[in-house]
Amino acid sequence: MSEKSPNRKGSSPKEVINELLVDVFNHILSIEQQHLREQGVNLSMNEVHVLEAIKKSEEATMSNVARRLRVTVGTLTTSINRLVEKGYCERHRRPGDKRKVFLRLTEKAEEVLAVHDDFHEEMIEATLEDLKLEDNTLLIESLERLVAYFKEKY
Repeated sequence: MSEKSPNRKGSSPKEVINELLVDVFNHILSIEQQHLREQGVNLSMNEVHVLEAIKKSEEATMSNVARRLRVTVGTLTTSINRLVEKGYCERHRRPGDKRKVFLRLTEKAEEVLAVHDDFHEEMIEATLEDLKLEDNTLLIESLERLVAYFKEKY
């Protein structure tokens, strides 16, 4: 157990699971931010995740990307303004439909997302290797149920 691990003795399973989920989430974000900085990426994790949401959206409109990120269009606008200013994405409208604002990633953004994807690939490879998870179908099934729960609930 690391020095920051909570004392599990006397803790309920709910408390332990909460601590573990928060620890994993925070560690991944921290390590990811450090990795991106080492690769010369000077964006916040929020900005990188906005770029990722644009890339993963079938139709990258402001409303679709906001929905994917579970934020308001107003909140997304603040992030997009910064990303446009920094040269990572562009806004455009289609002729004949001025209502929808579409987002387009620049080459600069694609380079950042490649670094981000590489990090996730390395993280998963290391996790599988170090923890021998490819054999642990119970953990994989539990994580799948956890993801499904969060998608349904939130």
